[in-house]
Amino acid sequence: MSSAELYCKGTRVWLPHKSQVWCPGVVMSPFHAGKLVVEEEEEGESRELVVTSPADLPPLRNPDILVGANDLTTLSYLHESAVLHNLQVRFLQSNTIYTYCGIVLVAINPYQQLPIYSSDFIDAYSGHQMGEMDPHIFAVAEEAYRRMAREGCNQSIIVSGESGAGKTVSAKYTMRYFATVGGASAETQIERKVLASNPIMEAIGNAKTTRNDNSSRFGKYIEIGFDSRHRITGAHMSTYLLEKSRVAFQCEEERNYHLFYQLCASRHLPELSKLCLDPAEDFHYINQGGCVQIEDVDDQSDFSAVREALGMLGFQDNQQQRMFQVLAAILHLGNVEIGSDSQLDDDESQIDPADPHLLTASSLLGVDGGQLRQWLVKRRIVTAQETLTTPLTPAQATNARDGLAKQLYSSLFQWVVGGINRALRSDSAQHLFIGVLDIYGFEVFQTNGFEQFCINYANEKLQQQF
Repeated sequence: MSSAELYCKGTRVWLPHKSQVWCPGVVMSPFHAGKLVVEEEEEGESRELVVTSPADLPPLRNPDILVGANDLTTLSYLHESAVLHNLQVRFLQSNTIYTYCGIVLVAINPYQQLPIYSSDFIDAYSGHQMGEMDPHIFAVAEEAYRRMAREGCNQSIIVSGESGAGKTVSAKYTMRYFATVGGASAETQIERKVLASNPIMEAIGNAKTTRNDNSSRFGKYIEIGFDSRHRITGAHMSTYLLEKSRVAFQCEEERNYHLFYQLCASRHLPELSKLCLDPAEDFHYINQGGCVQIEDVDDQSDFSAVREALGMLGFQDNQQQRMFQVLAAILHLGNVEIGSDSQLDDDESQIDPADPHLLTASSLLGVDGGQLRQWLVKRRIVTAQETLTTPLTPAQATNARDGLAKQLYSSLFQWVVGGINRALRSDSAQHLFIGVLDIYGFEVFQTNGFEQFCINYANEKLQQQF
């Protein structure tokens, strides 16, 4: 059908709009001689569009009977404006956050808890094919589980989207579904351990950003293993791209990783008294964003949940204590004051040997305070002929201190992940697995740093791989 026949008088179209992105319109006169006269339905404003190529023609609107469909592939016209309008109608008029697009599930983050993830919903979706019931994350999980059981092939679920889109929560509900349908009638220890890994990973890998109060600042891929009877046998987690820069710096209205604030909020506990902790506002590494508290979040209660989960996954009390010592040492390290030695050279950095945070950090790390002080302000260069020790400027020493803090946190993060994997390992033979890939949230800012470029690049490559 030609453009002249499609764009006749009365044809309903979508028109670009400055604030609404797209607004409904109607063709007022037939397409002729490269020109099309349209009118916005809501404001009644007429405009003439100059069409030099088919790409300049406005997108066509779908019939009203199709608007609000639970599968975008059933729409007559599938383009940006039609997709956005259909999702808007389902979200605002039908109170539905899920919509299919073939085998893809599109989810809109409602930024509130919804009563649609209980065990009753798991039972309702169990045993049903995708498309038989309303779109839901449980339907996608059930489809992967059924295909694994029916076809005898490993499956993977990719959870992708912008920061704050709800990826972590979606991945969490997917794991809960597998732990339920892949377990015995009475939940076994391995299923509880799989679910217990969530609060730990959120505490050490999630933080508040300007877009999301619980944003994952790392990517993870979890393989859930099943035996020949399709019962969970164990799991294994792989992580990538931990945002180490957040340990030493946060933008305005952002926080560092949750566990730092949970630790400070629980500093009154007797077992934490040796950590010499102060309120979060007093530590440089976690107060830069000016937002040490998240509304409706109880850091002290969350800390108790993390400790309970650590215990369930086999982290002994002494191991947990060492873990908290490293975290506290990082906080004290950030408060070590680095100045210049005015008696020698303004460019040579200096740290007071009696700095209380230096002494506390060295004690918690189990290292000599004098050695720590020396190598925070100096560096050693080894050549073939000799070894040189040169002083650092205050700026260089600050970078060295921040680099040490980031390396300590990264090593601690990997140690925790390793401990979780040991707890999730099973002696039973793994027959098949379902992988859940929670991709690091991609973002596009006006000014994008190299780290953000790496994150977005990794997102694209991971999606291509899977």
